[in-house]
Amino acid sequence: MGVIFDIKHFAVHDGPGIRTTVFLKGCPLSCWWCHNPESISPEPQKVIRKVKLNGRVYEEEEVVGKEMDVMEVMGQLRRERVVMEESGGGVTFSGGEPLMQPAFLRELLKASKEEGFHTAVDTSGFAPKKQLEQIIPFTGLFLFDVKMMDDSLHKKYTGVSNRKILENLKFISDKGSAIQIRIPLLKGINDSEKNIADSISFLKGLKNIKQIDLLPYHFIGRNKYERFGLIYRMPAQEEMTAGEMENVTHFFENAGFKVKIGG
Repeated sequence: MGVIFDIKHFAVHDGPGIRTTVFLKGCPLSCWWCHNPESISPEPQKVIRKVKLNGRVYEEEEVVGKEMDVMEVMGQLRRERVVMEESGGGVTFSGGEPLMQPAFLRELLKASKEEGFHTAVDTSGFAPKKQLEQIIPFTGLFLFDVKMMDDSLHKKYTGVSNRKILENLKFISDKGSAIQIRIPLLKGINDSEKNIADSISFLKGLKNIKQIDLLPYHFIGRNKYERFGLIYRMPAQEEMTAGEMENVTHFFENAGFKVKIGG
């Protein structure tokens, strides 16, 4: 049994093909730019949602997060089997941080693999190495976040050190896992030439990096923070321009990586 806050069907940005993405609740990081603040707490939460109808505003209580067992989740995945198989897709387990629910995640991955679904795990990498080791046999692809290389900045903007994250990334690479790197690009925070160069230097030492996804920061999700009693800490700033994204893309491409803008 685990806690899930959303299941997204027909997802096209969470791995190859058309996928079903299962969002597990709970995250040990507190990233300033998080666009899923509902994912941070591991418990179901009651929040007030405002609904506009005929010019009037009504308030409704909503519970975010639902306890589900493996068979319930698998029932939803089976409905999309044809779409996933014909598109070369599968199922992606995301969050939050799915490894916050390690036993539940492992059972979901195992059941999905037994059903013949391609599996992916979208992770921050901030978890005990043993937990990653236990899911490697059932994970076809890791979508692994690399936010910034400077440890002090990583602590400032995410609340945790990046040392364990980078060690775990090297660990799953050495184990032969397929990896797709995801880098959220935040203007004035991690878009410096030094951070890009340091990221490339580290990633070039790894194996099985299939692709680099450069994710431009956006303000979607900031209106959720008040509902969940959280403070939105990102300063008002411009988003990365198309030209700036292309410049970063060229750095990675020139280093020999396949790059995609967006997930």
